[in-house]
Amino acid sequence: MNIDVNKLNTLEHQINETIIKCSKENLNLRIAQAAEACGCSMSKISKFVKKLGFNNYKQYMDFLYGNEISQKDSSNELERVKKFLDDFDLSLVDEFIDLMNSCDKIILFGYGPSFICTQYFEYKLKLTTNKFISSAPDEISVERLIDDKSLLVIFSATGKFKSFEKLYNYSKKHNCKVLLIVEEYNTTLLSNYDNVLMLTKSTQSNDFKPYEKSRTIFFIFIEEVIQHIILKNRKENLLQKQKSTSKENI
Repeated sequence: MNIDVNKLNTLEHQINETIIKCSKENLNLRIAQAAEACGCSMSKISKFVKKLGFNNYKQYMDFLYGNEISQKDSSNELERVKKFLDDFDLSLVDEFIDLMNSCDKIILFGYGPSFICTQYFEYKLKLTTNKFISSAPDEISVERLIDDKSLLVIFSATGKFKSFEKLYNYSKKHNCKVLLIVEEYNTTLLSNYDNVLMLTKSTQSNDFKPYEKSRTIFFIFIEEVIQHIILKNRKENLLQKQKSTSKENI
């Protein structure tokens, strides 16, 4: 809710103050009683609470009484993100970091909005690691970058927009490790790729085209990876300082 008292005019400020005062004296203040105390109509009270930012009078009173406020149904996307947060196994983040640490070069790739995610990931990784990090704009660029010391991380919301098989086969031929990260649950990918990380057990609505679908969970995953790297870096730096201090004391 966006509750903004600044929206109210002088009369509405008076109504707000009057109802707040009455609510402290009456733990079940009805809208008719509120209207009578304010010297206005019930319709005016209803308009006032909506202008203030509440859905109705009951929600406004729940707010004043400190009760749990009923909310409108959330969007499917919010439900999807909530489900992801409830179910996600954070050990997958550490496994990803371990895989990344086993390689000298990290090549990030994706199409459309997924490419934007890889660019952001590239920026964050360059701030937190000393590895070679590159977000490749196309398959030709990927092929020029990979070698036997590389990890190719492919981001795809659905894994259905375009096949990565050609790029995957080329990478495997050159002993490059490949990880496909998808937002949606898509078991058909398992028959073509040997390392697939599915971030959810659900799919987004088929009413959306692949480039219209949300990448929210990609960004959550990216931020978790970065936070884990930062914390590990701090622990390592602290251990090094402690070792240095111990040597000086000896």
